[in-house]
Amino acid sequence: MSELALAAYAEAEHDRIVDTLFSWLRIPSISAAPDHAADVRASADFCQKLLVEAGLEHTSVLETGGGPAVYADWLHAGVDAPTVLVYGHHDVQPVDPLADWTSPPFEPVIVDGECRARGAVDDKGQTLYQIEAARGLLALQGRLPVNLKLLIEGEEEVGSPNFESLLVSEAGRFSCDVVVVSDTGMISPEVPSTTVGMRGLVAFDVAVRTASTDLHSGMWGGAVANAALVVARLTSGLHDEKGRVTLPGFYDRVRDLSVAEQASLDAQPFDENEFRAAAGDVRYLEGEFGYSPLERVGVRPTAEVVGLHSGYEGPGIKTIVPATGGFKVAFRLVPDQRPDEVDAAFRAWLAARSPDGLQVTVTPEGAVSPALTSLDHPAMAALSRTIELVWGRRPLFTREGGSGPEEALARVLAAPLLFLGVGLPGDRIHAPNERMVMDQFWKGLLAAGELLMELGGR
Repeated sequence: MSELALAAYAEAEHDRIVDTLFSWLRIPSISAAPDHAADVRASADFCQKLLVEAGLEHTSVLETGGGPAVYADWLHAGVDAPTVLVYGHHDVQPVDPLADWTSPPFEPVIVDGECRARGAVDDKGQTLYQIEAARGLLALQGRLPVNLKLLIEGEEEVGSPNFESLLVSEAGRFSCDVVVVSDTGMISPEVPSTTVGMRGLVAFDVAVRTASTDLHSGMWGGAVANAALVVARLTSGLHDEKGRVTLPGFYDRVRDLSVAEQASLDAQPFDENEFRAAAGDVRYLEGEFGYSPLERVGVRPTAEVVGLHSGYEGPGIKTIVPATGGFKVAFRLVPDQRPDEVDAAFRAWLAARSPDGLQVTVTPEGAVSPALTSLDHPAMAALSRTIELVWGRRPLFTREGGSGPEEALARVLAAPLLFLGVGLPGDRIHAPNERMVMDQFWKGLLAAGELLMELGGR
């Protein structure tokens, strides 16, 4: 057996694994689209079949209030061996705008070493290398070094609305000593990294009404409230002149970075021109004063207006004073901010800034708490050794700007999170031409096997 336990396995099974990846990617398991519900179920069935073929046991499709999850385990390492739960998801994002894809999103192709398809990196590709690592170790050694459980969700891309209740109801089945997540990324192939935290999220849809109907701007303009201007004033007031969020107490719970995290952040390479290009050739950057772009997108809380509407939006002009308008806002939270407290602060902020007589309706659009893993946990040392073994250098530690169900996994299962994700900044996640860099995929497979061996004490 080579230095990397699964190197020979990955080489021998190369074509079959790629064919398997392509077959899974052809299933359009778009959880946000009701007309794709049957495809989400087909994806779950396909995943269960993969787990059976891998040699795992107790495989089952778990029903939820929405898209089904998939579970399997192998529990023969002994009572003294740790239990590891691997989390992934098999649902994918919508493909709009379809015209921007260079090849059909559910007809995977490999171009220049990249597998291009919806779900290639988020998250079928990353889930597959975890399954294949278990399959390879069982094939080569006849056993696993840890007690292993896999839980593959079917609703992550719509905010995991039923996932926490599934975790609670099946907490005994899912109990573990550590959770491994492969739904994140690295700084670059040359600068490996691991995520140690993910921001939380709380979002709202706000509707305002100033009158019972739109009014003629010549007869009423200048004398009655304009809903479009009200919305503009509210949204522009979310930040002060230094880019700080103006909700009362918004920063009270924000935790400073540890010395090790700050040092790792400072060591990360950053090229502003490349950063702006990756963002879509934006011309300039902005945000909270006193913090770098990397800090703003990873370790600082934010408020983003993600939708804005009011008045006439058709061709030409319609001379009205709009009576209705609205906006959608999403707050990204960091440890130790709490979604319920931000919810209360936002409602108080909105009430204080709304003119008397304004009708305001606030609809919550989901809430996720932030997650954070201590760098001092022994499992983190095992992950660091694994990444150094496969990528050739010790990883830097980053925080993911996005949000997911990881906090619920850690809290309900009372287990630390390890992030073994291999995505790259240019992978176009949630966008046309999503890709998986295949060299990263194969390293992910090798690392998934090595991590199980490290956690099992080799």
